[in-house]
Amino acid sequence: MINYSEKFTLQNKVALILGGAGLIGAEISKIFSQYGAKTIILDINKKKGKEIEKEILKTKFISKFIYFDLRSEKNLDKKFMKVIKLIECPDIFVNCSFPTTKDWHNNSFKKITKKSMDENILIHLNSYAWFARLIAEKMKKNKIKGSIIQLGSIYGLLGQDLNIYKNTTMNENMTYSIIKGGITNLTRQMASYYGKNGIRINTLCPGGLEGHVKGGSQFQERSFIKNYSKKVPLGRLGLPIEVAFPALFLASDASSYVTGTTLIVDGGWTSI
Repeated sequence: MINYSEKFTLQNKVALILGGAGLIGAEISKIFSQYGAKTIILDINKKKGKEIEKEILKTKFISKFIYFDLRSEKNLDKKFMKVIKLIECPDIFVNCSFPTTKDWHNNSFKKITKKSMDENILIHLNSYAWFARLIAEKMKKNKIKGSIIQLGSIYGLLGQDLNIYKNTTMNENMTYSIIKGGITNLTRQMASYYGKNGIRINTLCPGGLEGHVKGGSQFQERSFIKNYSKKVPLGRLGLPIEVAFPALFLASDASSYVTGTTLIVDGGWTSI
């Protein structure tokens, strides 16, 4: 009889997680390590990155934190390839980074500037596209049938519902929809191109999650949580760990025939 549980193991695999100390990335880093992967965490947050590395190492699993600043455009691809050379070639690459400019909160249609839009697309969408290509080419060269997971969003599939911002200080974001929509379709194109090499590329697409607001340390406002939850069939925001387990599926051999897809984890938001 087949040992079905073995399909979910990441034993003897190297997982590179860009943004691995973030809201979702931290949970992915911990779960991947517990399922046997040697987990390499790249992040700008040194304190949080080291804390996660220490937490994983305490459990006797393997992890390493490497500081990496996506906002620095100069020689960014060379710096990234230097990391790849250091760890050889990963079997799994997850990009859950969320680089933004300081004025990210002003990227609403009303307040956005072209300079801010251009800069955010450059450091976010362009880095996702370029790093995924670099990893895929490295996997191809090393004949690794790997898994690449890009972090999308329901707002890469649908327009933002403005009703959820009523009675809050929060706004819609023009640039976010451009970035996440681009990432989602890039996945399809890459899956088509690299399929012959056995390399799988998928988009993990979460809905709203409990946690701090991007660009700040505060959590979502009560009015936002109430408005958002009303529209979700499951009646609540998601938890970061509820995105990390689907990431495990996409990283493992359990999803060996899954590529070019958008795995939606949104409590049913996009079903209505």
